[in-house]
Amino acid sequence: MYDVIIIGAGFAGYTAAIYSVRYRLTTLVISKEPGGVIVNSREVENYPGFRRISGFELMKKFEEHAKSLGAELVVDEVVGIIKQAGSFKIETRQGETYEAKSVILALGTERRKLDIPGAKEYEGKGVHYCATCDAAFYKDKVVAVIGGGNSAAHSALLLSRFARKVYIIYRREKLRCEPLLYDKINATANIEIIYKTNLTEVKGSKFLEKVRLDNEYKGRKELELDGVFVEIGSIPNSSLAKELGVELTDKHEIVVDEHCRTNIKGVYAAGDVTNTVLRQGIVAAAQGAIAAASAYAFITGRHPSQAW
Repeated sequence: MYDVIIIGAGFAGYTAAIYSVRYRLTTLVISKEPGGVIVNSREVENYPGFRRISGFELMKKFEEHAKSLGAELVVDEVVGIIKQAGSFKIETRQGETYEAKSVILALGTERRKLDIPGAKEYEGKGVHYCATCDAAFYKDKVVAVIGGGNSAAHSALLLSRFARKVYIIYRREKLRCEPLLYDKINATANIEIIYKTNLTEVKGSKFLEKVRLDNEYKGRKELELDGVFVEIGSIPNSSLAKELGVELTDKHEIVVDEHCRTNIKGVYAAGDVTNTVLRQGIVAAAQGAIAAASAYAFITGRHPSQAW
């Protein structure tokens, strides 16, 4: 019987583990893919304390820190969480079962992938899912952002600071972003919007070189590009939470309060899977610390505000 089992091993999960073991809670972290989506980023330049570091290296540091304090890590996929009298039973894909007094859900999100020929083959070689992580690699290059919401607008504006030319390719007639963002895009000379158009194929040799469009742009259905940044939304990995009866928003995010508590006693959530206002590693890490404090308070019979 563990005091706490943390499902997920990204910014939120590892930080929750670090804080949990410092609270002297027996702690187990279970993750199908330790490190989370950030490990796919070649460089991270916005995490405090590291001017430049790869996502993989950063998460290895998180992992090593948690393990050095006594947290256990199991690489496996959780397929079920069963609420019992006074505990939770965790079932995994490999047929193992674990039991804990409390659970922290640090499940993260999964970006909607570009489902066209070549997209998977060129992922990390011209196809990207994080402008914040990879924009700096495209200084004086030509790139495209796929999507029309706030995330796409933010990515295009960020990329415009590095790239020579930024296209926004969107399937509808008008961007869905906030008016202020739309105005900023229109005021940025090196951003151009291509409406009512979808990508149908990604092409190249070693790296991405061009994309094929379903509508003509300036008389052609191919557009030469150095990079494509996909911003067509993300999906919270909340199916386990839903099966457990955890309250979700209409966007399938886990609803948490300021103490990272869910509607189920003893179950906490942290990171991008929650209804947070900013999906960044530093926010996920902060929520992981809060969730661990709340789990400690729950186990010791304190109010979360009295965890320290």
